[in-house]
This record gives sequence, C-alpha cells and structure tokens, in this order.
Amino acid sequence: MNPDLSVEIGPLKLRNPILLASGTVGYGNEISEFVDLNKIGGIVTKSLSLKPRKGNPPQRIVETPSGMLNAIGLANVGVEVYLKEKIPYIKKFDVPLICNIAASTVEEYIECTRILTEEETVTAFEINVSCPNVKEGGLQFGNSLKSVGEITRKVKAVTNKPVIIKLSPNVSNIADFAKIVKDNGGDAVSAINTLVGTAFNIIKRTPKIKNVTGGLSGPAIKPVALAKVFEIHQKVDIPVMGIGGIMNYKDVIEFMIAGASAVQLGTVNFIDPNAAMTILDDLRKFCIQQGIEKISSVTGSYIIE
Repeated sequence: MNPDLSVEIGPLKLRNPILLASGTVGYGNEISEFVDLNKIGGIVTKSLSLKPRKGNPPQRIVETPSGMLNAIGLANVGVEVYLKEKIPYIKKFDVPLICNIAASTVEEYIECTRILTEEETVTAFEINVSCPNVKEGGLQFGNSLKSVGEITRKVKAVTNKPVIIKLSPNVSNIADFAKIVKDNGGDAVSAINTLVGTAFNIIKRTPKIKNVTGGLSGPAIKPVALAKVFEIHQKVDIPVMGIGGIMNYKDVIEFMIAGASAVQLGTVNFIDPNAAMTILDDLRKFCIQQGIEKISSVTGSYIIE
C-alpha cells in the first residue's frame, strides 16, 4: 500500500500536508541543507514588508518551559531585495512557495502582494495580521474583525493566487475571524500565530526579552492551537492550516483530526532541522499501519461521544 499524502488548501494543491512555518527557516536557503525541499508540502517565507526592517533589539529569543519566546520584530530584507537576492535560490527547487506578508498599514499589505504576485515562483500568500511582537500594526489588525475583513478583501483584489490569513489566538472567538476571512474572499486561514508571553530575570528583576513581551511558540501552545483549529472547523467552512507546537507525526494527525487540512512546523526546526523528513516518513508508516489510503480523509474526522 502506498498512501496518498496529497492535500488541498482551497485552490492550493500540495504533495503532502507538511510545510515549514514562517520565521523559522528564513527564506529557505539555510534549511535546504537539512531538508529536501523537493519532498515537503511547501515553505512559508519569513515575514516580508515593503521596506527592509531591522526588527527589535536583542535579546530577542528566550527559551521557556516547553516553548520559546521570540520578539524578532519582523526583521527582513524587504520585497525588492527578496525578489532580487533570495528568490533565485528557491527557483532551484520544486516546492510551493508561500510568501508571508506583514505590514503596518492596509496599503502596505496591498502593495507587497501586488509586487510579489508578478513573480511566478510565488505560489500563494500568507497574510500576517497577528504578530504579537511589533509595536505598530500586528495585534491591532489581528484583533479587529473590520480590519481583517478589509485586508482580506483588498489583498484578494490584487492577486489571483490563493490568500491565507494567519489568525491571532489572542481573541475570544477565533471562528468569527475565520468567517470574516471567508466572507471577504479569503481562501484559507492559518491557526494559530503565537500567544503573547513574557519572562523575567529574578535577580535583575528585568524582562528577559528587550521588547518585554514576545510570541510564545512550541509544545506549550499545542493544546490551545488544537482547540482553535477545532473551533474554526466546527463553525466555518474554510480550509485551516494548523500551527502550534507540532513536534512529531502524532501531533500532525491530531491537528488533522481536529480539522486542519495541512500543518506548519515551526519551533521544532530549531531543535531538529531535519524534523520535516522524519515526520513525513512516520506519517507514511502510520497511514500504512492504520489502513489510511488518503491522508486527507483524516481532516475533521473527530468523533464526539
């Protein structure tokens, strides 16, 4: 038996449900030494903005129990340098490229999308409306139904490529945001972005992160992410990309049972850069053991007793 691992995220067809999450593998160049990019479902670039961003001052990353706090602040080279210096390398690989876009204004989201949609290597967009570690934009957009709807609608107007909106978990009813994305033409949602967290040095009594707060990721947030994916799948008919503390194939299956059509690996890439390949192999073995012919049949297969 050779199980079919292919999945669909709206109009996006992927060879398998394993993607590499934004902000954890740069632009793909470095991780290609550890992961065969030709075999994974896709790669999501680190957040791109219209102009280059230096990001936040260090310390920007702190390890926490079962997780990691980061406040990178969306540091990136900007879309022009990205197209000129980063895209040519990725063209060598047969891998769907999803560009993550972060912005301070609605107009910047539109302009970034408009510029990047002309590049044929770009397969789809993930619109980051929910970054918890920048002082402008980010959280304000992600916590406003009106803003998320407006960004979705206006970004869709300038591209014919799939648009995935990355949702904030720091809201009371995430399904409301998934619904507003669908109502405004969005093709899918990513759930979830990081949770807001902080940590302190007990001797100095100072924050361990210069920005004070950062985004919490890793296994610590997995139960929250699963609950959010489950909530969306129960209430809104829109494809979901599951993100949050995925460390092994069991986590992938759990997210798919809860309602995810595909998943993104994030923090695990820092621990084991080859994790995607191991997880893919284990997923294939699991499907064979369980007699699962198509992995897409697992999505939303939860049973409420």
